[in-house]
Parts: sequence; C-alpha cells; structure tokens
Amino acid sequence: MIRLRRGTVIGVVDERPGAAELSVQVDGEDAPSVAIAYPTLVGPVRMGDRVLLNTTAVALDLGTGGVHFVVAVEGEDPPWQGEKGGRTMKLRYTPQQVQVEAAEETGSSHRDALETATGLEGIPVVWVPLHSMIGPAAAGARAAGASRVSYVMTDGAALPAALSRLAAALRQESLLDAVVTAGQAFGGDLEAVNTFTGLLAARVAAGAEVIVVGDGPGNTGTDTPWGATDIESATALNAAGILGGRPVAGLRISFADPRERHRGVSHHSLTALGRVVLVPAHVAVPLMDDEARRETVWNALRLAGLEDRHQIVEVTGLPALDLLAALGIDLDSMGRTVEDDPEFFLAAGAAGVLAGRMAAGERAWRER
Repeated sequence: MIRLRRGTVIGVVDERPGAAELSVQVDGEDAPSVAIAYPTLVGPVRMGDRVLLNTTAVALDLGTGGVHFVVAVEGEDPPWQGEKGGRTMKLRYTPQQVQVEAAEETGSSHRDALETATGLEGIPVVWVPLHSMIGPAAAGARAAGASRVSYVMTDGAALPAALSRLAAALRQESLLDAVVTAGQAFGGDLEAVNTFTGLLAARVAAGAEVIVVGDGPGNTGTDTPWGATDIESATALNAAGILGGRPVAGLRISFADPRERHRGVSHHSLTALGRVVLVPAHVAVPLMDDEARRETVWNALRLAGLEDRHQIVEVTGLPALDLLAALGIDLDSMGRTVEDDPEFFLAAGAAGVLAGRMAAGERAWRER
C-alpha cells in the first residue's frame, strides 16, 4: 500500500544530476519535510509547484528511504523525447515505468561492441555488499594504479542511480569514470538489461580496468541468514567469473555495529562467500593494527571454510581512505564515520587496492 499526500514545494535544498532534494509543505502538517524528485520520472519541479508525494517511508520511520518522493507534479505535462530515448523499459509494469536506451538494444551505439564481446578479458571485478563501500573500493583501485574504474549498480536496493550522493561525488572527482545501471536500476551513464551485460558494458563501452559492483543505497535485511539483498548481489561475482573477469570480494567488517551478527565479519559476507559465490575469488582482508581484531576476522573466515574456497589476501586499505580525504569526500555508513568504524571502510579500500594492483599488473599482491 502506498501512502499518498499532497503538498507544495517551498524550497530547493540540493540538486545533482538526475535528482532534486526539495523542501515541501505537506498539506495538513505544521513543519516542512524533505522530498526527492527525479526529473526523469516526473519532469522538472519548481518553487510553488503542487506535488503528489509518496510518504510511506516517513510514516514507517525507515532509514535510507526515509524521505518523501515526488510521484507527480500538477499542471503542464512534462516534455517527452519520443523514441530517441530508447525502447527498453525499467521499473517495468509500474505506473512510473521509465524509458531508457539499453547499451545492448538495437540502435544503441554500443550494440555491436557488446554483441561481439568475448568477455571481461581478465579485469578485476570488486563486489561490495553495501553501497557505502563503493567509495573506498573505487578510490583504492585508483590509488593502486587503475586508470579507469566503473561502477555497476545492481537492482537489489535503490533503483535510481541519482539517489546516491556518493556516486555523484565519485564521478565529480573522477574516481569513477562511469556508472552502469543494471536490471531495473536506472539513471546511469549506461543502462544494461542485467548484471552480465552491465559488466560487459563497463568493460567494452566504458573501458573499465576495474569494475566495482553492488547495490545502490538502502539494502534490505531481515535478521536472517538469507533474507538480505547483498546475498543476491554477491552473485555478480559468479557473473564476473563466467565472463572471464577476476572476482574480488570486499568483506563487510565492523567492530562498531551494535548487532552481534555484523560484528567482526558480517554473517552476510560469510553466507555469500561460503554458499552463494560459486567461483574462486580473491577475498581482501584489510591490514589492522589491532591484533585481537585481526584474529577475530581471520578466525571467522577459517571457521566458515573460506580458505578452502577462495584466495584470502591481506592488503592495506589506507591508500583509499587517504585519497578520499585529500579530495574532501566524506564517508559514512549507517551514521558511522571512518573514525567510528575504521575497519569497515578499510575493508572496502583493501578490496579496491587489491583490484587496482591486479589491474596495474603488479604481482606483489600475491604475497600480501
């Protein structure tokens, strides 16, 4: 069920490509609220516009999705670009299904390259279980020598790429060369029908030397071993292996998460790498100064049998965090910063550094 309310736009808080963050006065409420509008879906939004809002997430007091979303703008019909906008639909069979040009569809300038592509040509593909990890992963790859990095956004969490402030900041600072939205996700520099063609598009159309893959903001979890969206996004490593890439896994590690199941190595990472990922992967473990924490991580990996399935590599994640700090890109995950939970971000950075070294042809990673 959708909770719909009407309101008036009273201010523009922030604008980035593909999204506008608005201040809205919802009818019958005293205080203004925050709403996000996607011009691709609803057309341009201006001060004073009357809007129809999806207020469900705020009513449920949710996290990442806990703002209003503009469903429609009253007044003139927004412009439409006709068939020039492509013939592939995303958000299919919903009232807001959106027209895109998929990289692999007839008429796309990338169709021939994708149709004749033989695979990923051995490039590293880094899977990250949470969206907040894409920054350290991309920065780590850059810091370690990768010249072009793309992000393939899968469709297990947020579907509009424009929701991600982090991806926008990484694009602005040239840490990401392209965002590819795969499956039902939309709004990237390139669109793809599924994860396989998303990875191929990142390689042959965007020229990636390293690909970071994972969901957008707002994963869903249920406090069960299998009921989490990052369990499914881990299958991207299977796709990477099938296509001839080199799978690299970023671990979800935390020593600040109050939930026991996510302390040390998250049970989701252990399930994904122990039972979902069916191809051998390089699993990056960050160098940690705290020996007790290091032992906690390694014991969890050994107990889950991951040493028998994958190549576990200990590598520094610091170059990633140093580069992000130098560029002024702030990191947080579930309200926790690098200072609050350093191992979380170091783990993502380590995966990126490992992939960047692999892409740059450095063989020292084998001994680390």
